[in-house]
Amino acid sequence: MEAVAARDPVPALIRRNTALLAATQVFVGSGIQFTAGLGPLVVVSLLGSPLLAGLAVATTGIGRIIGGYTFGRFSDRRGRRPSIVLGMGIALVGTLCVGSSVQAGWFPGFAFGMIAFAVGMQGVQQMRLAAAEMYPPERRSLILGLMLTVAVGGVIVGPTLVGFSEAVSVATGLERLATPWLLIPVMIIPSMLAVRQVRPDPRRIALNLTAYFPSHRAPAPVQQESGRFGIAEFFADPRRRGAALAMFSAQAAMQMAMVMLPLQLDHHGQTLTAITLSNSIHVAGMFGLSMPIGWLADRVGGRAVLVAGVLIEAAGAAVASGSAEYAVVTFGVFLVGVGWSCANVSSSALVIEHTPPAFRGRAVGTMDSLTSLGVFFPMLVGPIVQWWGVPAAGIAAFALVALPLPYVLHLRGRQPAAA
Repeated sequence: MEAVAARDPVPALIRRNTALLAATQVFVGSGIQFTAGLGPLVVVSLLGSPLLAGLAVATTGIGRIIGGYTFGRFSDRRGRRPSIVLGMGIALVGTLCVGSSVQAGWFPGFAFGMIAFAVGMQGVQQMRLAAAEMYPPERRSLILGLMLTVAVGGVIVGPTLVGFSEAVSVATGLERLATPWLLIPVMIIPSMLAVRQVRPDPRRIALNLTAYFPSHRAPAPVQQESGRFGIAEFFADPRRRGAALAMFSAQAAMQMAMVMLPLQLDHHGQTLTAITLSNSIHVAGMFGLSMPIGWLADRVGGRAVLVAGVLIEAAGAAVASGSAEYAVVTFGVFLVGVGWSCANVSSSALVIEHTPPAFRGRAVGTMDSLTSLGVFFPMLVGPIVQWWGVPAAGIAAFALVALPLPYVLHLRGRQPAAA
């Protein structure tokens, strides 16, 4: 029956909701760039040493840990739309706090703002769940890929905004690393207005999917649709367990690469614009191929794409850390982004597919919080680079991303769209 459901036309209101959610993904792509590309440079500027450069990514990891399950629970109770809008509001406050603290040269305020920004972004991350669960299982990986792909618009917007901010800094005398953060609200506010137009709430659609796709037949529930859903319940399913383990390693290794990139390029005399461009190419790897990756996951299953992602990201870490050439380093971090994309699309699809709608917000939020426990790994980059050099940090990232491979290989394969 699911093969028939794949041919059901997509209702107009679902197409409209998807377009509105997709349009806001530019903000997500730009936000990742700002955190990764500018954060470590701000830490070095405020503290005067690269030893603690990983604190920028680490503080965002703390915010992700706090926000993941919290927003997931809020999303399951109040709906996906309120969760996303609230997250954007918190992110707005965070970015203003970051910008003003950098301007004032106050590191504690910068760290608080980064945590607040990351907490808010976890509410925004419910957007991928909101889009995917409006569709039958055999289409979800493709929709997840779509949501990641359109975020590549941030690759254009991010450097453009940074370039504009440098001109604003010269004209106004503002600190050059503070101005980009103060301009981010230009993207957040229209995104909030767009999400408020999403109706009905995607969670309501997911709970009655057959009304929108008549050929879809929901599987028999494997657990109650109300009650507790925490870490123990999350790990009860081996597919959720494997997805979280793989995403934990992929996220931690990518964060290490994101810290290495600006330090390595800045050390070799690259300009702020060149560093941002390289990071934009990395973000393009994260998002640009997500639709074909999602299409592939719908057809061959999440496990195969998860394995491919681990291998690609490991190769990228090795390439990026093994050269001082701008093009080679940039290609390496592009591969890291592609591998992360494979892991993100397939792990998210597996978790959504194997969790009842009433618990999906908490399931996705739990995975996000668990993957953020790798927050301390980026903090190791500074000491490793200081004492042993960039190649040693690359070896550490390579080992980390390859860690879950044996477990993922032994996961029982799934038939596409089995639930």
